[in-house]
Amino acid sequence: MNASSSPVNLKEAIRHLEALPAMPAIAQKILALDLESDAGEQEMLKLIEKDPLIAAKIIGLANTPLFGASKRVASISDAAMLLGITRVKAVTMGIAVMSSLVTKPAGKLDSQGLWLHSLAISLAVRTLSRAMPRNTRPLDDEIFLAGLLHDIGYMVLNHLDQKRSDELQTRFATEPDRSTAEIEAELLELDHGELGAELARYWSLPDSIVAILRYHHDPENEHAAAGQPLVSMINLAEKILTSVGIPEHVATEITPDDWQSLGIDPSVADELLEQITQQAEEAKHSAGSLS
Repeated sequence: MNASSSPVNLKEAIRHLEALPAMPAIAQKILALDLESDAGEQEMLKLIEKDPLIAAKIIGLANTPLFGASKRVASISDAAMLLGITRVKAVTMGIAVMSSLVTKPAGKLDSQGLWLHSLAISLAVRTLSRAMPRNTRPLDDEIFLAGLLHDIGYMVLNHLDQKRSDELQTRFATEPDRSTAEIEAELLELDHGELGAELARYWSLPDSIVAILRYHHDPENEHAAAGQPLVSMINLAEKILTSVGIPEHVATEITPDDWQSLGIDPSVADELLEQITQQAEEAKHSAGSLS
């Protein structure tokens, strides 16, 4: 987007709302639907069917081993039966948002790797939720929307200032021993969490989603409360899946407190880690059908 050699002032750019993309039309329409009604569900499926990119990804996802399809899924309605309508909504929103931020040429940001990372995080959070007490588990659509959007700030940066996005990705690749936060602090006025949160605010997404995007690397922050427990769940999932999809460098030490804060018994930690790692491997192998 930025053709000049001088870097964009991100704080200034983010104040000018025209610098940010409009919410995709399909996302706007889906948010306006009543998905508690059969008519609302059918209208959403019709909207998806009219978007070849989203339809292909939804059907591709349904056909992966991740969701245990017993036969080939060939239609959006069949995919919705398998995945569930709320999950289809969340995945559709995630795909639409990412697509709206794609810059051509893409530069050094690996958008497919980001999609894979975001999907793996969503699946990991779903697994974590099943080990939590029932009354504290987030809803499935919240899990997938939060997981798919949590790192969208990288795409916002690429949209606003591709040159610095390229430099950031280069630094991630060449300085693997340094944290993402440390590199971003040197290079950017706003990190990817802040950039993603600003886009979410601009689109009037729920405060919980804004908090998740903003604080998933800082779950102890008092302002993260609006997005809990998903803020902490995504933070834990990222510690587990540091090498999936994109080179994001975060702390990897997992303590008993990380599990207990979510109401998860640390004695099942090894089992959960194995499940999450296996899901990530399946997601990698399925990446071709999701591109």
